[in-house]
Amino acid sequence: MITANVRRQLRRDDAQLVLRLIARGSPTEYECAEATLRDDGLDELLDDPRLLPALVEARQGACASYALFSYVVVRHALRDVGEQDRMLADYVASILLHFGLRDRAQRVARADDEWYTTLAELSGAAEGPDPRRTFLVRAHLGNYALWLSGVFPEYIANRHWKRGAPDLDYYEAMGRRGFALAAEHQLAGEHGVRSLYATAADRFAVLRLALNRVSDAYLFPGHQSADRLMREVTDAARWKLVS
Repeated sequence: MITANVRRQLRRDDAQLVLRLIARGSPTEYECAEATLRDDGLDELLDDPRLLPALVEARQGACASYALFSYVVVRHALRDVGEQDRMLADYVASILLHFGLRDRAQRVARADDEWYTTLAELSGAAEGPDPRRTFLVRAHLGNYALWLSGVFPEYIANRHWKRGAPDLDYYEAMGRRGFALAAEHQLAGEHGVRSLYATAADRFAVLRLALNRVSDAYLFPGHQSADRLMREVTDAARWKLVS
């Protein structure tokens, strides 16, 4: 089961790198960052607006661990769209880390033998006699919908316009359904993730929007298309209305 544990994976070397990136060679800024780390903890430094550009632009940023880079880009993208929940950022970063490995996105668990390639297949398996498996399937429905709609929105749009495949609204609806069903499951309470899944269901569109920004800026930078332009215009209008 994917959990919100990326921050717990960060080590002393990650904290030291964060200090150096924020300081940018300034002894005074380094001392200030050290004081923040000592008094307020690493979370405050991870939120520092100087960290993300330094992580991307500075030569030292290439030394960042996958966990550090994933959390920082997701956290800052979420804050840019108004989402302040650190637990959600941690969870979304964990999805990126797990699903970026081999075929993990198609499996409800790392050692599971069954593959799911569509949201419809996962939705159909959300009810069944095995409580553990139905719980994993429901959570995976939410995770997989977020992964696809967040990281590959142009692929979805292209298939929608050319083949009549489902659009982003479908993926959002299925993702919300998956997380909502997972939150209702008895095992969600036992694992302490009921609130996390319920919040993910409620804020799915925001999570998708933030991941779109991560994908556009860091995974597929410089790629422009009519589909991306239309998505950006639609999202801008949508979130202006929401705000």
